[in-house]
Amino acid sequence: MIYNSKIKEYQPIFEILLTSLVAFLVHKLAFFFLDYSTIENSFQYTLFQVYSFFLICSIFIVLILIQVKKRDINNVGNGFLLLTLLKIGIAFIFANPIVSSTSKFKEMERMDFFIVFAVFLTIETVVTIRILNNKQQN
Repeated sequence: MIYNSKIKEYQPIFEILLTSLVAFLVHKLAFFFLDYSTIENSFQYTLFQVYSFFLICSIFIVLILIQVKKRDINNVGNGFLLLTLLKIGIAFIFANPIVSSTSKFKEMERMDFFIVFAVFLTIETVVTIRILNNKQQN
């Protein structure tokens, strides 16, 4: 019974992993079919690096939110906002070489970076809403 509750408690992590894997594969397939694979080689960061960065950030955020929920579910929303703001700051530092790039594909790379950012922000928001909605069940 304890094992089952731990799986349910950390289910959002598995959801993030699965969703990000699907998003990454779709992104890579789009690059393949649009013949952008050679363009990706000129990017500051590969798609794998960008997805890995945001995946790590998302897992970190959700793990903290799970711990906050255990202590006081009323602070989950505030924690989400604070952690998202921190992630935005780190992402801005991470994206600075892309913004200041002189590559002829810098617009495409910026767009890819911020699309991935938006995808992970959406995933985190949905997971946070589910955590908050589980308030009635617990």
